[in-house]
Amino acid sequence: MMATNKDGASNEPRGHGVEIDKVTGTETTGHEWDGIKELNNPLPQWWLYIFYGCTIFALVYVVLYPAIPLIKSGTDGLLGWHSRSAIARELTAVEQSRQAVMNQIRDTPLEEIRTNNELMQVAFRGGESAFKVNCVQCHGSGAEGGYGYPNLNDDAWIWGGTLEDIHTTLQHGVRYEQDDETRISEMPAFGRDGLLDSSQIEQVANYVRSLSGLEHDDALAQEGAQVFADNCAVCHGENGQGQHMLGAPALNDQVWLYSPDLEQIESQVNNPKHGVMPAWSGRLDEVTIKQLALYVWSLGGGQNVEATASN
Repeated sequence: MMATNKDGASNEPRGHGVEIDKVTGTETTGHEWDGIKELNNPLPQWWLYIFYGCTIFALVYVVLYPAIPLIKSGTDGLLGWHSRSAIARELTAVEQSRQAVMNQIRDTPLEEIRTNNELMQVAFRGGESAFKVNCVQCHGSGAEGGYGYPNLNDDAWIWGGTLEDIHTTLQHGVRYEQDDETRISEMPAFGRDGLLDSSQIEQVANYVRSLSGLEHDDALAQEGAQVFADNCAVCHGENGQGQHMLGAPALNDQVWLYSPDLEQIESQVNNPKHGVMPAWSGRLDEVTIKQLALYVWSLGGGQNVEATASN
């Protein structure tokens, strides 16, 4: 007896076990979910052509180009093409196109580059890029500095703000032991080494705050003036104006490397912090260092040789 479903359609296989759907007249696959049977519709011809084309393309690509990863390397492909070598060629071409102007920057003194608008534009952009890669970690993305890291936008310079000063600092760093020509300034640990007692440190800290117009204890500051003259003026100047040649910062302005808080000043006098800046001469080429010097100088606080000489 032939089996039928509730609609009267035959469920018996037809033609070598193939079941035909009554509604569409299409054979089924034999799969059924919740009373719904899957039709065995053929794939569209256009889809098959695309599939075959992609398959052939993939096989050709695998043969011609690097494609199959191996344990330590990968297949090279018959053409021997590599994306890394292609990028290397492009970078080489760019470097060659820039070589003439880079040679100019290398061979031209810093002050002459500053007055040459074309070279200065190139140097500024190159220095800006180099700064973002090498300097923002300490000095900040806007060169605004931070606690223990100088702001490069102002006109307060510990080692001088002329192009040559900045260039030398970049080349040899500050307290960088691996460079024999590094800039070195060591503030004595007046409290730790017993050079001053706690009362004298409190007095001189109040005097230092008075130099920059900050709130202070007048009586202690008056006592601290003599302590400053006896122990600090030799480096920081009798008026706290600082000395670039010694790397002694000015104390009579509103610029602070660490903090203007009384406790922080006392701590620095007692046991000073000595920051370190790496020497870039062993890490960057001379052209890049010159570009960095010009970029930092141009941020707003750079000093001219003429103006420095007249002061």
